[in-house]
Amino acid sequence: MNTYIKFLSINYIKAIVYVFSVMLSLVIILNLLTEIEFFKNYNTGTYLPLYLAMLNSFDLLFEMFPFIFLIATQIFFVNLFTDNQINIFKYSGLKNSKIIAVISILTFLIGILVITLFYSFSSNLKNLYLDYKNKYTADNKYLAVITNNGLWILDMVDQNKLIINATEIDKNFLKNVNISVFDINSNLTKIINSENVNIQSNEWILYNAKTILENITSFDNELKLYSNFNYEKINNLFSNLSSLSLLELIELRGNYNQINYSTTEIDKHLQKLISYPLYLLLMTILSSIIMFNSKKFKSTSLKIIVGLFFCVVIYYINNLFQTLGSTEKVPLLISTWITFILLAIINSILMININEK
Repeated sequence: MNTYIKFLSINYIKAIVYVFSVMLSLVIILNLLTEIEFFKNYNTGTYLPLYLAMLNSFDLLFEMFPFIFLIATQIFFVNLFTDNQINIFKYSGLKNSKIIAVISILTFLIGILVITLFYSFSSNLKNLYLDYKNKYTADNKYLAVITNNGLWILDMVDQNKLIINATEIDKNFLKNVNISVFDINSNLTKIINSENVNIQSNEWILYNAKTILENITSFDNELKLYSNFNYEKINNLFSNLSSLSLLELIELRGNYNQINYSTTEIDKHLQKLISYPLYLLLMTILSSIIMFNSKKFKSTSLKIIVGLFFCVVIYYINNLFQTLGSTEKVPLLISTWITFILLAIINSILMININEK
């Protein structure tokens, strides 16, 4: 029996490596076309677009792993059916459920490696990609970060450099704001303090503002200040969580809590990573069930199309619930796990007579 398990494991891993390699090549080519279009007005040669395409490819591949495992499972079973090996296993006492169990355990173990090793690797590459790409965007002189000391913003307005610190974010408002204004020579020109700043638009409204200019202090009930940032832009800056490792996500979540910033997106991303091995496991089981139920189909392409159809449906249903969780219309825990619970129930029902297929 151990010989059969070893044989199944090796062939399944070969199928995964094959599909992964094909997907990686396709993603690099598509990314390269995108980067060439982006850099068409820059004199960078072909090296930089290719380099950036490769850096960004692994993050996209991480999102494609459900499809990779589904197709790999189908190719694995196509090979078993084509060489009539499945009947040899059946005559030797190896049931269909045992075959599914072997590749399912492998999938779950590989899934753990995906979220620990591969995700860390892809997030580092994504971070490097964003750093390079930012040098060629209009926003390369702007910066916003959240630390345990609050929100920090570096802004450039009318050749003045603004360093802004706020201890808390409350919807469209920054709380306890300190703004240091420097001239083009990095000399401090004035300091503005406000306990409440409306950042809904690029024209900030500072309430009860105190301005210190050349050792003279002045007060304004309302003071308007233009910024390249607004609430929406700040939110978007912190929405690309795929460039952060697991430890960085946990640290960032702590920083968000300290300044009362919503942790919904981080919690959703962490839940996604935690549930990812289970997601891959359930997709592998579903793909196996589909293949056993379509053994009589002569067309291999038809079998793969059927599998991909169900994979796409599940993918979009999962994304729908994820969106509902992000907008807090559905509790985040439910939005993350409801799809997997339903898929587990469906797989359990379909597995009842799987050994008779």
